[in-house]
Amino acid sequence: MAQQINQLNELKTQSHIAAATAILAGLVLDQEVIKRILRSDIMRESVIYQDILEEGKAEGKAEGKAEALIEVARNLINTGMPLEQIAQVTGLSIEQLQSLQAQ
Repeated sequence: MAQQINQLNELKTQSHIAAATAILAGLVLDQEVIKRILRSDIMRESVIYQDILEEGKAEGKAEGKAEALIEVARNLINTGMPLEQIAQVTGLSIEQLQSLQAQ
């Protein structure tokens, strides 16, 4: 399949087919095998690949924000601030704060 993709003249078409092939191959092949077979430079050009990367970045940012919020809540708990006020400031539930407090 990789050889046939490389024979395509249009780079954009190559990248789209390479990305789609990699996604489908991921259902049955190991990641290292896919990397050896398909050129990563072509895949990076694919809008599908770029969309997956952006999705991952957004998820990472959301996780980072959640971790920071929990850290702020822990610090506020340690200062003795009432849980109701911490809930108002952070948006976390009382149950979440009680769980943090128990830790």
